[in-house]
Amino acid sequence: MSKVIAVTGASAGIGAAIALRLARAGHQLVLGARREDRLEQLASRMTAVAYRRTDVRVRSDLDALVALARERFGRLDVLVGNAGVATVAPLDDLAVETWEDMIDINIKGFLYGVSAALPVFRAQGSGHFVTVVSTSGLKITPGQAVYAGTKNAVRTMSEGLRQEVGPDIRVTAVSPGYVATDFAGASVGAKPDWSLDPDAIARAVAYAVDQPAGVDVNEIVIRPTAQD
Repeated sequence: MSKVIAVTGASAGIGAAIALRLARAGHQLVLGARREDRLEQLASRMTAVAYRRTDVRVRSDLDALVALARERFGRLDVLVGNAGVATVAPLDDLAVETWEDMIDINIKGFLYGVSAALPVFRAQGSGHFVTVVSTSGLKITPGQAVYAGTKNAVRTMSEGLRQEVGPDIRVTAVSPGYVATDFAGASVGAKPDWSLDPDAIARAVAYAVDQPAGVDVNEIVIRPTAQD
């Protein structure tokens, strides 16, 4: 069954892989990211697609992305919250600006997505939140305390959301390990040779999305076999 699916952070890496896999499966896509030129290039590879520049730090941007889905396709079935940022640095560095950026994008971005989509899901009587979290929150390592904290906050809120929304709305948290993307190379350290292809995460998202009504895949942890 074709669904209308919005994806944030869709311009590259995991987000782009998710969008492409879901489009190939016949779903209708609504893409959001800050780099509109990349969104345009990605959308050119799809048929049933809409896109707009979206900064998840701005609540009205997520409201507009959800509104675009409804205007273009008449509904929204799934919100994939993939936008995220990570900076590796010890707390002694006192990198307050980067702390704030991770809080604004990783935590507030998740909450703004809930604020935008939950009323729509309630009105429809169905919906699905899929949020990309991280294995960094499962194994804490030096330099990633703030990043892991933001991802664990989202993991906790996702579980609370799942318990609150009742049987008609699904909630899934997907925790990738090392993935071969620019995000991993620039933000979380060098990309190991055994990093996952972004499509591995896309397959996990598609699996959760494609479950029949009444089945909620609550959490998926997907990491390379070589990762500690």
